[in-house]
Amino acid sequence: MPLHVHWFLPTAGDSHDIVGGGQARLAADTSRPPDLGYLALVARAAEQVGFEGVLTPTGSFCEDAWLTTAALLGETSRLKFLVAFRPGLLSPTLAAQMAATYQRISDGRLALNVVTGGEAHEQRRFGDHVGHDRRYARTAEFLRIVRGAWSGEPYTFRGEFYDVVDATVRAAPDPVPPVFFGGSSPAALPVAAAHADTYLTWGEPPAAVAAKLDAVRILAKDENRQLTYGIRLHVITRDTAEEAWAVARGLIARVPADEIEAARRQFARTESEGQRRMAALTTGDSLEISPNLWAGFGLVRPGAGTALVGSHAEVADRIAEYQALGIDHFILSGQPHLEEAYRFGENVLPLVAGNNKGEK
Repeated sequence: MPLHVHWFLPTAGDSHDIVGGGQARLAADTSRPPDLGYLALVARAAEQVGFEGVLTPTGSFCEDAWLTTAALLGETSRLKFLVAFRPGLLSPTLAAQMAATYQRISDGRLALNVVTGGEAHEQRRFGDHVGHDRRYARTAEFLRIVRGAWSGEPYTFRGEFYDVVDATVRAAPDPVPPVFFGGSSPAALPVAAAHADTYLTWGEPPAAVAAKLDAVRILAKDENRQLTYGIRLHVITRDTAEEAWAVARGLIARVPADEIEAARRQFARTESEGQRRMAALTTGDSLEISPNLWAGFGLVRPGAGTALVGSHAEVADRIAEYQALGIDHFILSGQPHLEEAYRFGENVLPLVAGNNKGEK
């Protein structure tokens, strides 16, 4: 099975500490603001050490993913940009046009991360008042129209949310950008099965990930489709396990206790099934919820809340364990993203690449 390893572009800012993402109370203003100069350093580092692409987030907490990554195309030559966007906030025909143009000017380096939106208060910032489950129904219509517009023939569609006549683009994208899609709720999984190319999950223990992937596979089979699968994780990798765990403990030691309590109250109100699952991983006696899988980020940071922590060999072994479940894409990050891109790329990426070459 081919292995695709991606990094993360910190468009909300970067730091040696856990930085706020999404709806976190932690300040987005960090020691490294997300200016183009710094983001270019991260992108070039990711390309140099061998990452296939970088994920760029979406939301009011960060810089716009489309504009930022387009500005970085000239800073790199082969790095792919996994652009996150929210489908309910722009016309599907416009999104198809933007993606087709991006694919041409980048020489085929675009991938799309469709973020339906898990929190109503963040959606309302953009004027979107559609409820949770109906947002996924809208995403299904949106993706049908996008693919229709890419088909090369005018595409007409009338549904609950969209009514388009002869949707098209100047020229079909070549190649068609792959669509990554995440969501853990019962409303999300059928949309992934019917419309995504790659289903993304946040980092849960292997047994939980296996169960989720099996559920999507069953739904995809009903649609006569085969998907690839990805996982989003932080990484703390060092020469020894002791060093790595010391870094993890230091991250939490620098977070004020009142921020942890405030985050717990916030997560208790979430309408995102994925966020509920992340928060539940932090309530046990230990934050090491599976060998080398640490839930410390999820104490205060919304979204992806777990990290692989250990020696370079241990982190590589855990990646191999998830790959054996059927995970094709690993989207990773570390604090700060510049140094950790080099550390992972130079010490772990050769190990996982070597393991992959040994497979038949």
